[in-house]
Amino acid sequence: MPPVTITGRHVSVTESMRDHAEKKLANLNFDYPKVIDAKVLLDVEKDRCHKAEIILHCANHIVIEADSTTKNMYTSIDETIHKVARQMRKQKTRMLKSHRPDRRKLERFKNGSVDDMDLMAPPPPAEVSDSSSAAHAPPSFDDLPFLLHREKSNLRSLSEDEAVEELESQQLPFLVFNDARSQKLSVVYRREDGDYSVICPEAAAA
Repeated sequence: MPPVTITGRHVSVTESMRDHAEKKLANLNFDYPKVIDAKVLLDVEKDRCHKAEIILHCANHIVIEADSTTKNMYTSIDETIHKVARQMRKQKTRMLKSHRPDRRKLERFKNGSVDDMDLMAPPPPAEVSDSSSAAHAPPSFDDLPFLLHREKSNLRSLSEDEAVEELESQQLPFLVFNDARSQKLSVVYRREDGDYSVICPEAAAA
């Protein structure tokens, strides 16, 4: 958890208040967006209303702020944490969308544009003199499987949300991971409609 500063205005911050605020903050995901430090301001206003304000300073100059005012300081802290979590989810969604590859580039690749696929183009097929020769001609380049390259990667234990974040941040077409909940091999990929799917391979029944 990043450094947390808890201060009181018109109120003494008790150990119980401090522990409650720190435990609630610890439940947040501080990695996306990356939180540098957190500030919690607890205040009791003139009408005895209890106000809790939280400010998160994040990477890329992102600042997340939220506050709540209720008749109970612990309730105010809980409501503010809820607001902060909601803002963090919005930031996370915005960042994931910004990392999505350009669909136009993907379409160019799928369509075999000169820039992307020209070097992989097969040579023109040899002409045949009659239908009999064509029937016994060897299969063309397009009919054969083509191994582009082989990659090795470490199999990490991730939740589905973390796997999606990794997929987007590294701009991968798919990601193989070990599901942290089920402890099973899984594959996450982006569908053409922009949503995500997770494949969980199962051994065929004997």
